[in-house]
Amino acid sequence: MTWHRGATMTSLKEICRGLPLNPLPENRGRRKGIPHAPVRTPNLTAQEKKLALRNALRYFPPEIQKKLVLEFAEELRLYGHIYMYRFFPDIEMRAYPIKDYPCKTKSAAAIMLMIMNNLDPSVAQFPQELVTYGGNGQVFSNWAQFWLVMQYLSEMTEEQTLVMYSGHPLGLFPSHRYAPRLIITNGMVIPNYSTRDEYEKMFALGVTMYGQMTAGSYCYIGPQGIVHGTVLTVLNAGRRYLKAEDLSGKVFVTSGLGGMSGAQAKAAVIAGCVGIIAEVDEAALLKRYKQGWLMEISNNLDHCIARLRDARKNKIALSLGYHGNVVDLWERLVYELDTTGELLVDLGSDQTSCHNPFSGGYYPVQLGFEEAKQLLSTNPGKFRTMVQESLRRHVAAINRLADKGMFFWDYGNAFLLEAQRAGADVEKKGANKTEFRYPSYVQHIMGDIFSLGFGPFRWVCTSGDPQDLATTDSIAMSVLEDSIRQGVSTSVKQQYHDNIRWIREAGRHSLVVGSQARILYSDQRGRVSIAMAINRAISEGRIKAPVVLSRDHHDVSGTDSPYRETSNIYDGSAFCADMAVQNFVGDAFRGATWVALHNGGGVGWGEVINGGFGLVLDGSTEAEERAKMMLSWDVSNGVARRCWSGGR
Repeated sequence: MTWHRGATMTSLKEICRGLPLNPLPENRGRRKGIPHAPVRTPNLTAQEKKLALRNALRYFPPEIQKKLVLEFAEELRLYGHIYMYRFFPDIEMRAYPIKDYPCKTKSAAAIMLMIMNNLDPSVAQFPQELVTYGGNGQVFSNWAQFWLVMQYLSEMTEEQTLVMYSGHPLGLFPSHRYAPRLIITNGMVIPNYSTRDEYEKMFALGVTMYGQMTAGSYCYIGPQGIVHGTVLTVLNAGRRYLKAEDLSGKVFVTSGLGGMSGAQAKAAVIAGCVGIIAEVDEAALLKRYKQGWLMEISNNLDHCIARLRDARKNKIALSLGYHGNVVDLWERLVYELDTTGELLVDLGSDQTSCHNPFSGGYYPVQLGFEEAKQLLSTNPGKFRTMVQESLRRHVAAINRLADKGMFFWDYGNAFLLEAQRAGADVEKKGANKTEFRYPSYVQHIMGDIFSLGFGPFRWVCTSGDPQDLATTDSIAMSVLEDSIRQGVSTSVKQQYHDNIRWIREAGRHSLVVGSQARILYSDQRGRVSIAMAINRAISEGRIKAPVVLSRDHHDVSGTDSPYRETSNIYDGSAFCADMAVQNFVGDAFRGATWVALHNGGGVGWGEVINGGFGLVLDGSTEAEERAKMMLSWDVSNGVARRCWSGGR
């Protein structure tokens, strides 16, 4: 879906001229027919509402403020936040080829490309609310910020740095050519005030922002990123729990088909198993089906169970989306167990946005989707009570199946943490407070991979040409194959083979949504070697334009998160954030083009500190040196910390 209106479409040059004030664009409000973020309930006092309005209006000159004050007040009343819908740009929002951006530097153009990709309607979960994924992962807090950032980037030189405070562009400041062009911080709230309730107020006031991970750092590449992580997770879960390399005929049940969770269906098929994924939001379900990420959809549990049995018996790889609440699905599987004696599921997890359970991240089974949304906006206290009751039922069903041999893990979305807070039976006796009855996928599956230095390394071909992506795929496979020939340990070899398989499968499964991007899990040696080989290919003209290197914040060194990335740290430092902060600082002075540091992401506000980077390869010797230095630190920091904490 695109947003342009034919001949009146705004151009990239116009986007870079700053806020459109003369004349003001028409206020079209919320567009119909597209997904929108849930109504927020910040519970502002009358004084705080006035402050939120003042903060929003300060982006505009006094004569314009008078025209905007009433509509901004209405947005705050109706939606709990001032998004400034009037300034939603009238342009086809997507990643344009880098040469199309009217900038003074390649670095600035690359950043603009990445921002527009994060807001592309085929990529973003709630594009008009500037939410990329996770229900509340913001790129910016409002549309005025988008226009100003694009203007600053178009004016930026190689001796300036743009500073971002939680979505707000503080301005361009003098620096030097070796400094980052962009420094982002999101949600850096004083620890004693980093609570959910305080966040809702501060976000409504426009003074802080939840950037999730790659939403607020402008490095999201669509659901492909989590597809790869989920493929590796499911493959390694099969190895650990089922002692199986071949997952054909094995059944994986989970929930969520939104921004990040939408990857689960494709991952199940690539891994070769039967995936049944529940989703309450029909729009999200249909989006993944139309994109080819879901093979089948059904709102009938009888049909779902029949298809599960058939695919299981005949060992057919299948992704089936159930339009309904996952609790109903789990309870139906318990019913099948009780009435037939058959355990129909082998592996289970959850990818609801449980980091944000009371603001639309998790919908209670007692109500239909639309009814639940209405209750959320009219009676958030009752909604919270029903969510917690639903979580208790959710866990009770999982426990019954797990007692009979199903293997369940927490996917780092705070599911078990919120279930515990709701009073569900997830306690693990004698364990520390980061452990539950079921492991997080880091503790049992991905933690050892992180300790080897493997994590979600990614790149974007800024030409927008699929042939450039194919060239980088070939380069990456060659690098990994050469490393295997030169000799690596058995555990590293297995990861390299998994990733070579992944690249081959990625090409076959049309995983690109948005920018021409690829992800793979690699260690320090692999990342540096791939970066150098891609940079050489750019200098030789085999790749037609610069390539942006990045990674998910969910990585070896990028995130301190005691219930996810660092849940397998047992020396008492799992709640310390030195690693993520040091990574942010170290990447900045070792050559990153931009760096970001966030509060929240994955498991929720106040539960994690994480950071990321972008690094532009342009074929130059300087770019190669930056890549070698920065990528080495970006991995070795976390490997050293994990080793010191008692890991391997």
